[in-house]
Amino acid sequence: MNKLGIKIAEKRKSLGMTQIEFAEKMHVTRQTVSRWEAGTAMPDIDKIGEIAEILGVSCDYLLKDEAIETGSAQPKGIGRLLKSLTGKTVQLAFFDEEADADLFNTACRIMDFEGSWMHVIADTKKGRIEKLIPVSSVLSIEIVKEGN
Repeated sequence: MNKLGIKIAEKRKSLGMTQIEFAEKMHVTRQTVSRWEAGTAMPDIDKIGEIAEILGVSCDYLLKDEAIETGSAQPKGIGRLLKSLTGKTVQLAFFDEEADADLFNTACRIMDFEGSWMHVIADTKKGRIEKLIPVSSVLSIEIVKEGN
């Protein structure tokens, strides 16, 4: 069993979910789940986010050997820095190919970090926008001074 397979199996079992139930949620066969957990096959990369969501863990937890479950320990390094931005009003710049048109040149408030995603809220001319944004799509974060 590989580490990804071990993590999927342990988390699935801790949630009291059978391979069949998990497979149904993932829209794959039970045999596919069995192969993932046994390490004889790997899930497609586009399935990792869905697996993480169903199991209630981050993609980092699934993919990184040293990653820990969200909430099971204090964040370290960049995670601690990002957590310190929770509740702050910021302006986000995105990598060109991953630009978020709704938040372009808009101040938003970081509500929380969930694994490798940030939960933001922005009040725009179109109304309130609430989104989950992959941290990996953010080029820079600039703190906006209140009253600007």
